[in-house]
Amino acid sequence: MTDIQKTIVVTGVGVISPYGIGLDCLQAGMLSGKCCLAPTNDLYPGFAGTTAQVQVQAYELPHPAEGFTSRHSRTDRLAALAARDAVADFDCENSSFRESGVVMASTVAGLTEIDPGIAHDPAAWYRRGGLSRAASYPVARVADAVGEHLGLRGPRCAVSVACASGAMAIALAANMLLDEIAPMILAGGSDALCPFTLSGFNSLQALDPDPCRPFDQKRKGLNLGEGSAVLVLETLAGAAARNAKVLVVLRGWAMTNDAFHPTAPQQQGNGLADCMRRAMEMAEVDCDEIGYVNAHGTGTPLNDIAEVKAYETAFRGRSRPVPVSSTKSYFGHCLGAAGALEAAITITAVRRGALFPTLRLTDPIESPRVDWLRGEVRHQPLPLAMSVSAGFGGSNTALIFGNIRS
Repeated sequence: MTDIQKTIVVTGVGVISPYGIGLDCLQAGMLSGKCCLAPTNDLYPGFAGTTAQVQVQAYELPHPAEGFTSRHSRTDRLAALAARDAVADFDCENSSFRESGVVMASTVAGLTEIDPGIAHDPAAWYRRGGLSRAASYPVARVADAVGEHLGLRGPRCAVSVACASGAMAIALAANMLLDEIAPMILAGGSDALCPFTLSGFNSLQALDPDPCRPFDQKRKGLNLGEGSAVLVLETLAGAAARNAKVLVVLRGWAMTNDAFHPTAPQQQGNGLADCMRRAMEMAEVDCDEIGYVNAHGTGTPLNDIAEVKAYETAFRGRSRPVPVSSTKSYFGHCLGAAGALEAAITITAVRRGALFPTLRLTDPIESPRVDWLRGEVRHQPLPLAMSVSAGFGGSNTALIFGNIRS
């Protein structure tokens, strides 16, 4: 296999976020410093907190005329819309495009469509149309929804490893391309706000009632958001053959597990540090060459300190502190979609040379190896940037993106 056949590139990015539809909306919103987190009290009885929601009335989600029925969840629809945005400039009738695969991540999937009525009287719930709603429950439905919407005949895979899911879907898709399983793969994640997961995080006392402050000494927890992001991945050879525009190169990626605890991170961040090191080794770059890290940065006390320790290990020997920020401070933690959305943000950072700060970071965790981005957007050339994700169960993923010349 030649270098051009082994090089994985991104030729399309579709995004649905609280800023709106499209990567341009995401970019404009973040460059403006707008925070989408807002008080919320209507997601389930008794909840009063802070979330970021996609304003669906601003555009039309896929509807029955496009094959979407009540068996498709809100998560499915967000995924399909992001996928459609990702391939807006493609020849979707091309036979090679039809052979594309789909790898989609989610943690919520169709759980949003299930209501407490099923527990009280299952038979009545199903008679009232619950059966078609329940059909959207499996995580695999999200990949199916994307494939069905675009008429893709390639393999469809579901990924659900908690908060690392979106990033891991991209890494697994890259491996599938190297194995020549499909000529092109649409990979990403989608999750809608769900009262069940929201109440779960609330019961764990993991939510900040106010807009979150990742990496701040006075951080109290996370906020939940919703959205979807889909990347179109293919080899450089495939992109060149169809004269496609290359947005960025996926230079390296890695996946590890802490093997420590079902929910808590390993305190020293060893698994995440190993993941970042492996990604840099795959990309054949030195830690000094990484110009920016889009952090997992949830804002919880345990995660943030473990993540800082991971950076101190992974970037040991670096000649200067590494710039780091958490973009969850803009629109919260989107669970299975988080890693994919943050990959899209990292791609924007590389293409625009824009390093986004962490909002509300006033008193950061002290670390000699981290250059905390705060205040204004920092503009500088950015040949290489890394996006890192971590999740319950100890799953970690690191993605390194670079421009086509790096």
